[in-house]
Amino acid sequence: MRAIQLIEPGKWPELREVEDPTPSSGQVLLKVTAAGLCHSDIAVMDYYAQAADYPLPMTLGHECVGTIVDAGDGARPLVTIGESVMVYGPWGCGRCRMCAEGYENYCYNAAAWNITPPGLGHDGGCAEYMLVDRARYCIPIGDLDPVSAAPLTDAALTPYHALQHSRDKLNANSYAVVIGVGGLGHIAIQLIKHLTPATVIALDVSDAHLKLARQVGADFTFKSNQDAVQVVKDLTKGRGAEVVFDFVGIQDTIDLGAQMTKVRGDWNIVGVGGGKASAGFGVLPYECQVFSPYWGTRGDLYDVVALAQRGVIRIHTEQYSLDDGVEAYHRLHDGEVIGRAVLVP
Repeated sequence: MRAIQLIEPGKWPELREVEDPTPSSGQVLLKVTAAGLCHSDIAVMDYYAQAADYPLPMTLGHECVGTIVDAGDGARPLVTIGESVMVYGPWGCGRCRMCAEGYENYCYNAAAWNITPPGLGHDGGCAEYMLVDRARYCIPIGDLDPVSAAPLTDAALTPYHALQHSRDKLNANSYAVVIGVGGLGHIAIQLIKHLTPATVIALDVSDAHLKLARQVGADFTFKSNQDAVQVVKDLTKGRGAEVVFDFVGIQDTIDLGAQMTKVRGDWNIVGVGGGKASAGFGVLPYECQVFSPYWGTRGDLYDVVALAQRGVIRIHTEQYSLDDGVEAYHRLHDGEVIGRAVLVP
């Protein structure tokens, strides 16, 4: 089969011919119907693959949808051949306290036991076929379009999870700032507008991305620069926003977020841009809570699927074939993708 694989850290991936995968005990084999491309993939190419010592070559892609075509012993009774499913990505041990509470995304044993997500430690979904380690990670999508469904597994799941622990602060008199209107940010705006009565301020460096922000419901849109701090302060009568969601995570955006969050506000640093936040008495507003959410739970993903089935979430996508997949990564790196790039093998 064909697969887009990272061969060497610091270099662009390549489209290669690799062996067809075969499911072993407990595994499920999918014929991939769609795979989303994420800025995390760019981070993997740039430094994560080397820092985390990922085994290379490795097939990229952690936003995966496919049709079940085979399963190994132990998994076959749990799945239906021919069913359309999405893949829950942050795999856990299934035994620790975090997993028992449903937080496999925060599994205590994943790092020590080398349990990694597809495309982020072992072969992912930018290929014609992929293996899923356990049947429980195959989430039914019903009649959802695979192209629109693939980004739900991260680009929607992650902001949904981030929003959950801050929803009680987003009342009718509140403001939420969304920094970065890319794959995650444009879905975050929709989730905030549907699930809370908060006013949404969207920030981005791109006029095209700000246009998308307005299309999906942002109340205000501004360029993401130092001037935006005063704009947010003016809109909030000098207080700052109740919740700031940073979907970029570079040092510049983190520096902005620290200045925009109000006293007793929530500051969610979601993006993996490599920036670092400073915290301490007098450094941030009093009782400002800083979060670094990672993906979400399987329960969250079922919620996200339900919202998509009801038409609450509309994913703006750009479709690419496997042949054009490497070029799609170049466009993503250069900020030219509007919404989410999705490969259709």
